[in-house]
Amino acid sequence: MGRSRSGERSARAISNPDAVRDHGRAEVRLFTGTESAAFDKWAMEDVGVPSPVLMENAGRSAALVLHRIHPTGRVVALVGPGNNGGDGIVLARTLRSLGREVRVFALGDRPDPDPLLHGWPIPVRPVPQDDGELELELAGGRVLVDALLGTGARGAPREPYARVIRALNRSPLPVVALDLPSGLDAESGSAPGEVVWADLTVAFGAPKVGSALFPGREHSGRLVAVEIGFPPVGDGHAGARLITPGWARSHRPRRSLVTHKNAEGRLLILAGSPGVAGAAILAARAALRAGVGYVRISSSPENRVVLQSTVPEALFVDGTDEDALAEALRSSDALVAGPGMGVGEVEGERLDGLLARSEGKSVLLDADALTLLGRGALPAFREAASPGRRLLTPHPGEAARIGAEPGESVHDPLGVVRRIGERWGAAVLLKGTPSVVAGPQGGEVWVGTTGSSDLASAGMGDVLSGTAGAFLARGTEGWMAGALALHFTGRAARRSGGRESLLPSDVVDHLSGALAEEETSSVLDLPFVILDLRAAH
Repeated sequence: MGRSRSGERSARAISNPDAVRDHGRAEVRLFTGTESAAFDKWAMEDVGVPSPVLMENAGRSAALVLHRIHPTGRVVALVGPGNNGGDGIVLARTLRSLGREVRVFALGDRPDPDPLLHGWPIPVRPVPQDDGELELELAGGRVLVDALLGTGARGAPREPYARVIRALNRSPLPVVALDLPSGLDAESGSAPGEVVWADLTVAFGAPKVGSALFPGREHSGRLVAVEIGFPPVGDGHAGARLITPGWARSHRPRRSLVTHKNAEGRLLILAGSPGVAGAAILAARAALRAGVGYVRISSSPENRVVLQSTVPEALFVDGTDEDALAEALRSSDALVAGPGMGVGEVEGERLDGLLARSEGKSVLLDADALTLLGRGALPAFREAASPGRRLLTPHPGEAARIGAEPGESVHDPLGVVRRIGERWGAAVLLKGTPSVVAGPQGGEVWVGTTGSSDLASAGMGDVLSGTAGAFLARGTEGWMAGALALHFTGRAARRSGGRESLLPSDVVDHLSGALAEEETSSVLDLPFVILDLRAAH
């Protein structure tokens, strides 16, 4: 399967990785390999886009991206017999026309001379059969190009492809993959055999699902998608989209110049069993930072002092006072239930009673509330609010309690959010790497781009729930509230610079800055770039 690319190698690929800002167009679709092939066929046969035009644009755009990031030194391209190899030939020819030294090695049959060279005297040599000779040829370059296998490849690469992939992975030089790292499954992001570890992947037309889901996201490195002349992508062509910075900025709620606290959303948070106030604190502080106008915290009376002293901006509601709790719900626009709440019979009856009165409200269930839902303790949930105003936010373990098969959330996250959403008539935010969101009717899935392993610590889910709850209270639909919360909590985590020492409170403290971001430029500054995402970490 190869080895993980080292930090030293990434530093060679991009001299200043922190300068790489996620950017691009607001609307970015994700294609599976099957969807990509169907779209290609539709574009060429139904719309009439010539195949050579697409290949020329793909290879040329990839060459210009490579040249911008790696402006000097010999480029060694390894090309296969299919269209992906053709993209590599066009890339090599384009770089040669720009004055770059290139060497091309082919695996499998290609025309001799290759018509895609347009008469340029660039030898296309067979890949050396001796491992030592191959590694010597690779070592003579400054940048390596993987154009071996395309999105249509399935299963583990067979020899001699596996041998060449291993040689690429042993090299300390940066590797640029075209469309998808060779050996990666475009449908699922799985790595069934040897897979190229790329420092940069240049995707054509749209990024592939396999590069957005792990482990494929890690294999893809910095992910750049380029426009190559495809017609516009319509509904039905792709089943997933990326939650991009541009999309999040354009869809997040914004305050009017003339407003008041009640107009900006009123949120009730049901959280915190006796002596367990931390989850309620994090959720409430996150909601306030996300711009909600009014927060009420319903919790155990034992938590009153710590909650009121830690979150003085929120109003405390005694969770054992049924009348006070009912009035708090009546005066709220949205309910977030579950963080640290407890899973006893009393907690289930209390929450089910609130859900039965939640008509016209938005409802988010997280943590302990999901456990109660899975046990069948919340029959009123199916009638709570409307499908578009309900949101479930499980991690993989919680997803298994409400309908997913064990381990399925990791291997098929897109399918899991669709099925759970259809089962419960609710939008679903499945937390993971990456996190994904689907609406209550399944269909299109939105994939997060800002999450990382930095967020793998207790309390992060409470911050996410509070943030999503704020967006719900401010009037957004369930799936959109989840997608926006994913993006802005991820951006807040990145702004904090915490890395492995990141705390949930750090994310809360940087939410304001994340919401205020307006940067859209790219260090590449190339007009045909659709997306530019830094490497996952």
